[in-house]
Order: sequence, then C-alpha cells, then structure tokens
Amino acid sequence: QVQLVESGGGLVQAGGSLRLSCAASVSISSTDVMGWYRQAPGKQRELVAGITSGNSINYANSVKGRFTISRDNAKNTVYLQMNSLKPEDTAVYYCNLNRARWSGGRADYWGQGTQVTVSS
Repeated sequence: QVQLVESGGGLVQAGGSLRLSCAASVSISSTDVMGWYRQAPGKQRELVAGITSGNSINYANSVKGRFTISRDNAKNTVYLQMNSLKPEDTAVYYCNLNRARWSGGRADYWGQGTQVTVSS
C-alpha cells in the first residue's frame, strides 16, 4: 500500500517562501517519477513540477525560476521549494508518485493534499 504524506503548506504573504515535503511509505525505485500538482478552486488539477530518478525535471511555465523540485531517494521524500510566491499560487498542492506496474502500464498514487494560501 503506497501512502504519500505531504507537509509544509500554510499561509504566507506574497513574495514569501514555503517548502513542501512529501514522504512515501515505500522505497522509491529508479523507475518512479515523482511530482507536485495543484488545484485551485474551480480549476482543474495541474502539474507544477515533476522529477525522475535521473533528476530529469520539468516545471509549469508559471513557476519556472521560482519553484525548485528535488528528491531524496534514501529518505523516500520529494520536496518543492517555493520562492517569490504569488496570490495565484494559492491552491491545494498534491504529491504524486507515478510507478510502473508489474502487469504493464503505470499507476498514479496521490497524497491527501496540503493547502497553500498566498495573501496579497
């Protein structure tokens, strides 16, 4: 049973910083892709940043230069450092683990989400 537990959300003023953490209950393998998504009220969930075990990284255009994703495989943890936060970054942030299945294809696992609120 894969469980992802996020932490680090909260309320911050515009221009401030937060660091999100996501701890997995299982060992992260070399084929796992981990990422952060967010969902604002009335909007669809969107990818914020993703990282492979080889540290190939992609970011949403809206967060490039402000957010940094990293992973520590030894701790089974992925992080999202968020700097220069803007009110439009306000959303529930979800950790995602994308893993290959033995039967083929890939499966997605999600954390419970952590609220990030940026005040203007």
